[in-house]
Amino acid sequence: MKKIFALYFICSICTQLHAQSKADSLLNFIAGNKDRSSIYVLQNDTVLAHVNENTLMPLASTVKIMVAIEFAKQAAAGVVNENARVALNELDKYYLPNTDGGAHPNWLMYEKAQGHIQNDSITLLEVAKGMIMFSSNANAEYLMDLLGIDNVKNNILLFGLKQHTAIYPLVASLFVYQNPRHKSEQSILKGISRLSSEQYCRFIYDMHKALKYDTVLKASFRPQDLSLNMQKAWSDRLPAGTTKEYVKIAQILNERKYFDKKTYQILAEVLEKVMENPANQQWLKHAGMKGGSTAWVLTKALYATLQNDTKIEMAYFFNNLTPAENSRLQTWMNDFELQVLSNPAFRQKLRSLL
Repeated sequence: MKKIFALYFICSICTQLHAQSKADSLLNFIAGNKDRSSIYVLQNDTVLAHVNENTLMPLASTVKIMVAIEFAKQAAAGVVNENARVALNELDKYYLPNTDGGAHPNWLMYEKAQGHIQNDSITLLEVAKGMIMFSSNANAEYLMDLLGIDNVKNNILLFGLKQHTAIYPLVASLFVYQNPRHKSEQSILKGISRLSSEQYCRFIYDMHKALKYDTVLKASFRPQDLSLNMQKAWSDRLPAGTTKEYVKIAQILNERKYFDKKTYQILAEVLEKVMENPANQQWLKHAGMKGGSTAWVLTKALYATLQNDTKIEMAYFFNNLTPAENSRLQTWMNDFELQVLSNPAFRQKLRSLL
């Protein structure tokens, strides 16, 4: 997701009304487009809203929550050292220019401005934070390799998720749609459609391994080969989940009872950037989130515990959006989430409408 969620504390009545207008717009979009929407919201274990909560939808970068969880588990257990330094050229192996909306270059610019880059290296913790805050696909790919793809996938079983599809490296998956022999688009898409999930993932894993060791493969990548039809086919086959199951994950993160204290401390550093804002600390004990998007997909999962101990978990996904719809929804998301978390009257409206 390219936008960094802010959750700024709202104090003026005028701003509150403006935020509520945007929040209403998103709420009304869900109510009017239920065939393309899914939402599930809990407040203190009570269901406030649910629409298509058991429908599988592509997750886009929201799936990186699973990578963040595995990173925190292994760092807490001492399997990996969150303070170890990673050479930037190791991350660069998994970066494909013009495929991430500038996420990875923007992250590097941010880290350089923060003074975190030393001798062309950066800490593993900052790599994980960049995967969430800037949604760097290269960082996610590097971490999946370091942590073990199977270990990341095993969190599906750990959390008892019944519908989640296979997790695989997102950067490497783009190579499935490359056209080295200049075949027709129709023949390529037809061939890909015949691949089973296992065959599809096996090809992606092979490309992931090749990216680690083969510079020729990366140099051969041509973003212009990925037509809109191919991008849509790629988007449709991304790892998928349901809002109900991602709220289940959000509950585990919010309640802070499932893992040990050290794991939650690291998860807070990676997922809870919003808590660095002093204004948010006035009304939130903790809050974390991750979103994702493609040209057609928009997803978000979040959790928060308010200062009054109210716990809220929410996931909402969209698919098959038009570019204009996607753009509008992204401008409404922050205010929608803020209203859900901070405004009991809006939560009641949500409950009544959905």
